Amino acid sequence: MFYTPDQGHGLPHNPFNAIVAPRPIGWISSRGADGQDNLAPYSFFNAVAYVPPQVMFSSTSAKPDRDDTKDSVANIRDTGVFCVNILGEDLRDAMNRTSGAWDREVDEFIDADLEKADCETIACSRVAAAPAALECKLTQIVTLPGKANFVVFGEVTGIHMRDDCLRDGLFDPAAYRPLARMGYQDYTVVRETFSLKRPG
Repeated sequence: MFYTPDQGHGLPHNPFNAIVAPRPIGWISSRGADGQDNLAPYSFFNAVAYVPPQVMFSSTSAKPDRDDTKDSVANIRDTGVFCVNILGEDLRDAMNRTSGAWDREVDEFIDADLEKADCETIACSRVAAAPAALECKLTQIVTLPGKANFVVFGEVTGIHMRDDCLRDGLFDPAAYRPLARMGYQDYTVVRETFSLKRPG
């Protein structure tokens, strides 16, 4: 099968999300200028540079009470900071709860019964139970073609790691089993890893 996106695929659901998979999930916490905390998952997320460490996530839809975007991007525009909470399998139900298009007044930490912790380098809350959290300072927001498509880039200014995820001096994803997005409404959990040495 071949199709061009502008002509459509003729399938019951868009296959694009399932083709680019698995995707790590960035659980983005932000705080509005009014002090309201927000927490939402984004599967268009990844690390993009080592030195200085930098990450990105993209938001691809809008809420009626936020005009052209969603709460995360609106908050980050206002405050210039955000935190990426890394997801393990044990947090999947709470993550799913925070994916709802709730009103901007809803604090997803409270709604999902998640304990907050303060960030160290930025004015933002983070998920206390997360295996790791990346405190970020906004570097740029890029507008992409299409309605409500924004990519948010941030420089990591502080890194939290749960002690039980450190093994023999290495941060070990096997300790928390990373949760990833597949496509449609499907997810996966990383339970097996292997090593390959680069040639040369």
